[in-house]
Amino acid sequence: MKAVIQRVSSASVTVENTIVSQIKEGYLLLLGVAHEDTDTDIDYLLKKTIGLRIFPDEDKNMNLSLQEAGGSVLVVSQFTLCADTRKGRRPSFIHAAPPEKAEKFYLKFCSSLEEHGVSVEKGAFGAMMQVQLTNEGPVTIVLDSRNP
Repeated sequence: MKAVIQRVSSASVTVENTIVSQIKEGYLLLLGVAHEDTDTDIDYLLKKTIGLRIFPDEDKNMNLSLQEAGGSVLVVSQFTLCADTRKGRRPSFIHAAPPEKAEKFYLKFCSSLEEHGVSVEKGAFGAMMQVQLTNEGPVTIVLDSRNP
């Protein structure tokens, strides 16, 4: 599994001109599920997502976790994170999980965050979405459960 985490002051997902989810301070998390991913991959990303200390403390040092900062997470499924670009100019998505597995893992990841007390909003799985965000810092972190 791969995740791109962006620290945001706000983020939203719009589908067909309707905002379907939005958050204020927190993370916009783009999540890619690969064909070979297991529950171990979910656990790895969950621990990293919750434990990252990338919010500023009173001295403006990145020292606070998501929960310490009182932030939320907007999780958006993004199979294109599993793209293989080694050959040619057109990406291959052969490593991306099929939609049934990807959605199951996406929902499990979101519910696991909620079980740990994190406020979670979701994108619209499988839909054409417009994602808007204000990246603070900017701070962007890439996590890959296959390359811990």
